Amino acid sequence: MKSPMLCFCLLCVGKVMAAGSTAPETSDFLEDATLNVLSRNFFLNNDNRSQNAAKNYQHEWAQGFITTFESGFTPGTFGFGVDVHAFVGQKLEGGKGHSGTGLLPVNSDGESARNFSDGGGVIKARLSQTLIKFGEMEVESPVFDTSDKRLQPEYATGWLLQSDELAGIHLVGGKFTAFKNQDSSSSKGDFAGYGVNTDVGSISFVGADFTSNKNLGARLYASQLTDTWRQYYANVYVRRWDTFVDFNIYRTVDYGHSVAGAISTTAYSLSAKHNIGSQAFTLAAQKIHGDTPFDFVGGDSIYLANSIKFADFNGANESSYQARYDLDFTSMGFPGLKFMSRYVTGRDIDGTHAPLGGAYFPFDPSEQDFVPQQGKGAKHWERDIDLSYTVQSGPAKDLLLHFTHVSHRANEAQGGPDIDRIYFVVEYNFNLM
Repeated sequence: MKSPMLCFCLLCVGKVMAAGSTAPETSDFLEDATLNVLSRNFFLNNDNRSQNAAKNYQHEWAQGFITTFESGFTPGTFGFGVDVHAFVGQKLEGGKGHSGTGLLPVNSDGESARNFSDGGGVIKARLSQTLIKFGEMEVESPVFDTSDKRLQPEYATGWLLQSDELAGIHLVGGKFTAFKNQDSSSSKGDFAGYGVNTDVGSISFVGADFTSNKNLGARLYASQLTDTWRQYYANVYVRRWDTFVDFNIYRTVDYGHSVAGAISTTAYSLSAKHNIGSQAFTLAAQKIHGDTPFDFVGGDSIYLANSIKFADFNGANESSYQARYDLDFTSMGFPGLKFMSRYVTGRDIDGTHAPLGGAYFPFDPSEQDFVPQQGKGAKHWERDIDLSYTVQSGPAKDLLLHFTHVSHRANEAQGGPDIDRIYFVVEYNFNLM
């Protein structure tokens, strides 16, 4: 990855120097600043139906506030600025026997914390159409993407470079060495996948988004997880009339000390969404080629079609299929009300050929034998039902109410839990600047 990263940086610098005669857009440190406070009230209930579940029933209810300040830039050829975020979360309900939903930190005695808080930020610099950030931030890319699925978002600490010097091409690169999980105040955490994690070091990536045509686009990315794997990603999408077709493919191979074991996996998905008035119908197919799961770190670092609310359908050799229905009630006289339902089934999983002793076929001291993460003939399914409403006018304009019900069922070989999960989230964003 050193050579691609170096080439990327040189390309950005060269383009900036070439554009040096062009004055940057006018900007002001405070006049262009924004200050927002997101109020997030989150209820999460798990009904764990697996016989070996540690807790049959989990539920937590909490209130969080996420404050974000983003400055403009100082005037001049080089503009400088800062972005700062702060978080505070308060438990409203959830006893020791029901903890562990991921909303709140869990103490050593199994009790969820009454409250937790933290903060962080970045310094940033802009030259022409190139921006560099250093510090703690949210990251969004197909090969490394922090998630925002609980009370607090995930954060990563490192540097991020973005450039729009080339018309229709967005270039991006970064390296991150410290991580903050969604239920933690510490920036020295670890983003864990199925068999890999960031505890071994850092993750770095480069990429390009080709967006000159709104009806046709593509992405190319590459990433590297220290002494674990190198991952390559490509995406092509097409919009034609009322249909959107999206193809994603990943290729992952081990490198260096291969701390997770030998990995050679190709994962791809193809989806098609067709709109008919206020309705939309989606079909998708996804396939994993390889004896280990398609693995990733960072909660949203998987842009495959069948990575949904609970399961990612990324098991070794897995084939999965999705049917989805969306309805916008605006045309029926209820603007702001939306409904979604989908069903995904996965089968043909076989994890028994993963490298013996690796992260996906480890030695189990209790069994005194090597036990694969997933067996042969594994299968599972997930059904999601989603209803959301955004207030359209009045004092509560833009208040969001979001309800989701998830059901997941799996056979013993798949290894995933049988679970029914309920999310209820109320959000309101206060724009203070």
